[in-house]
Amino acid sequence: MRTDLRLALLLTGGSDRREWWRITLTAVGAALATGFGLAAAAVASLQGQHNLALAHGLLDQPGERSGVILTLLLLLVPVLGFLGQCARIGAVHRDRRLAGLRLAGAGPAQVRRIAALESGLACLAGSLVATVLSVLFLLTEWQRPPAVVWAGFAVIAVAVPVLGALVSTLALRRVVASPLGWVRRVRPSGGRGPGLALLLAALVILVTGLILAPGSFGGFGTAPVLVFGVVILTGVGAVWVTGATARFKGRFLADRTGNPATLIAAERLRDDPWAAARTHAAVLLVTVVGTGFMGVRQVLLDELNGRDRHTLAENMSFYTTGVNLTGAAILIALAITLSGLAVGAAESLATRRRGLAAQAAAGVSRTVLGRALLLETALPLAPAIALAGLGGMAISVWYGQLAGGGSVPLLPALVPVIVYAACLLAAATSLPLLRRSVHPAELRYV
Repeated sequence: MRTDLRLALLLTGGSDRREWWRITLTAVGAALATGFGLAAAAVASLQGQHNLALAHGLLDQPGERSGVILTLLLLLVPVLGFLGQCARIGAVHRDRRLAGLRLAGAGPAQVRRIAALESGLACLAGSLVATVLSVLFLLTEWQRPPAVVWAGFAVIAVAVPVLGALVSTLALRRVVASPLGWVRRVRPSGGRGPGLALLLAALVILVTGLILAPGSFGGFGTAPVLVFGVVILTGVGAVWVTGATARFKGRFLADRTGNPATLIAAERLRDDPWAAARTHAAVLLVTVVGTGFMGVRQVLLDELNGRDRHTLAENMSFYTTGVNLTGAAILIALAITLSGLAVGAAESLATRRRGLAAQAAAGVSRTVLGRALLLETALPLAPAIALAGLGGMAISVWYGQLAGGGSVPLLPALVPVIVYAACLLAAATSLPLLRRSVHPAELRYV
């Protein structure tokens, strides 16, 4: 382990300019994860009732604080996915150095550990920066923080780099480097999709809801369980739809289309339909949550504005601050998810650059290859985004019926369209790398 760490330090210090982009993105992701974790630790250290000047009283009561903590912890999910994408693209970009390690006697498992340790060192740098900034902010807002806060900060500052290295190891478990300089991704032996997971999740949520509230299942008492269940079920179902649609469209278009870009994209989807599902999983979950949130937000604000002021809090900002912070958290999650999608598209280019160079040498233009890259994202994502939007609209309609049976909010219907357009723009950010990927020099390693 000490030898692997020393090699990781040497490789990180000797990285070129392109490698420092990956290291910087990994450090930024670790800094975000550390910031969310430190904020959750600071809020969790509060006990009882307080009168804080932050967030218009949103942190005064234990009930509201628990919701803030849960939101901060849920933001770690897209951040960890982003770190996994950075680890995969890093391993492929460093294939010649990894192949050199293989020639020196390193095994595939040791090569993956070294690559994961490189990501861990970048995570450590980002975690330290976020910890220092958080400590300075905490000292300006809190004169005498208790010892439990500092203990939580220390645990999180160490846990995030370790977690980043573990995520990198998990992401690199199917990356194999041969001594001849060829890096390939071994596809899973399965490929039947998460159908069983969807069924099990539905049964668990139904049984849990009936046990917790057998007489009021479907009311406000079981609202958190039902909303969480709909989000998970719709997200898993959308992932399954993405993989199944990618396989169907790949087979259908490969036998019937005459467009070169569509044909290349169809062959790619038919060859590995679940690659798109794995990349788009976080996007679909954010779409469900974002669509449902916009509907709940509209119904909630209409309900608050229609009630008597004497039955509400003295300051309306108590309600709007919580809603706005939730919306900001969803936007942050969307931004992180889109960044992961962009990194995933770049990783796909880097993985297939030898094949792309061979296609360019055979006469395929970069314009056709660029369109094929965008179609690989657009074709399987469209029906999955539509299903995720329907799940979010179901949450909005159900909440509106519970609140008084008002009109169905129409604003949430725009969320899937906006997310779909943003995903295409995120995938298009990898197109400038296409020129480098199709360089004839890549053919030397075929």
